[in-house]
Amino acid sequence: MDKIENYAPNEDLLRDRVILVTGAGQGLGRAAALTYANHGATIILHGRKVKKLEAVYDEIEALGKTQAVIYPLDFEKADDKDFVILAQAIAEQLGRLDGILHNAALLTSLSPLEYQSVAQFRSLLQVNLIAPFAITKACLPLLKASADASVIMTSSSHGLNPAAYWGGFAVASAGVQALMKIQAAEWEILPNLRMNSIVPGIVNSPQRIITHPGEIKQTMRRPEDLMATYLYLMGPDSKNIRGQTVFC
Repeated sequence: MDKIENYAPNEDLLRDRVILVTGAGQGLGRAAALTYANHGATIILHGRKVKKLEAVYDEIEALGKTQAVIYPLDFEKADDKDFVILAQAIAEQLGRLDGILHNAALLTSLSPLEYQSVAQFRSLLQVNLIAPFAITKACLPLLKASADASVIMTSSSHGLNPAAYWGGFAVASAGVQALMKIQAAEWEILPNLRMNSIVPGIVNSPQRIITHPGEIKQTMRRPEDLMATYLYLMGPDSKNIRGQTVFC
């Protein structure tokens, strides 16, 4: 872990790479998109709200490096064809894909299972688990064509150690861990392709505000403080890291 926390990447670490960042409009997704762009990557900015994506787009433009692409899509309402269209758009507009950061997440207020509805569970599983599976599947031909492709799942400590009141979110997070392990094992024969997961931990993010509204934000780590880990797992220096859960 010390190796990652002290990681000092080259400025052009991600040059000529195309990376899809889901949930890029705020929090960790925004920080990762800006960080990846600052290290040379062309970023596909995914999110639900175009206005937020446009703000991140403008921040990337201000870096004076590669131009980003905006792709809005509501995962909660998406089905197979929407994910296929996303992959087709990437292929037609950019011609390649070298990485995916699955960061988009849905988190509702915490409550006992007896008060959680089927509709809530369905939405939590759809956004947090099914969408990453479907995107990775749809984009697999592009990823296989890359010389060095990295897919990063975002998980939660509650997926590893489920706790009361976390309900469908914890179930989806546990599913993310299982999905990552299965996919990484199936990709063992593909030396150019890898998948790992990140557990961000306590960080000042929009999700954290929902679950812990009373915390003092100034005492918490910022999304930018975690970016060494995000860079390491996305770039070529982690090419031998596969099927691992990395804690920030």
